[in-house]
Amino acid sequence: MKVVVQRSKQAAVTVEGETVGAIDSGLVLLVGITHEDTEADVKWMAEKVAGLRIFEDESGKMNLSVLEVGGQILSISQFTLYGDCRKGRRPNFMAAARPDLAEPLYERFNEALRAQGLDVRTGRFGAMMDVSLVNCGPVTLIIDSKL
Repeated sequence: MKVVVQRSKQAAVTVEGETVGAIDSGLVLLVGITHEDTEADVKWMAEKVAGLRIFEDESGKMNLSVLEVGGQILSISQFTLYGDCRKGRRPNFMAAARPDLAEPLYERFNEALRAQGLDVRTGRFGAMMDVSLVNCGPVTLIIDSKL
């Protein structure tokens, strides 16, 4: 499982001109699922994201988690995170899990974040989405459950 984490002042995702998810401040998560991912990856990733200390404390140091600052989550499925660009000019997406595996794991990931007390908004799985955000910092991290 791979997640791109972006600290955000505001973000929204639209599908065919309709806003399907929006947050004020918090984290935007681009979530990729691969064939080997399991419930253990989902649990590990949800705990990692919820506890990641990337928000400033009163001293200006990144020392607080999204939970501690009362931030929201905008979670967006993103199979292209598993695009392999090493050969040729067209990415190979063979490492991305098929929707019948990926969608349930993506939903369980969002549920695991909610179970920790986070307000989680989402895009629409499998849809062509437009994502807008104000990346605060900018802070962008890539977390991989397999490393």
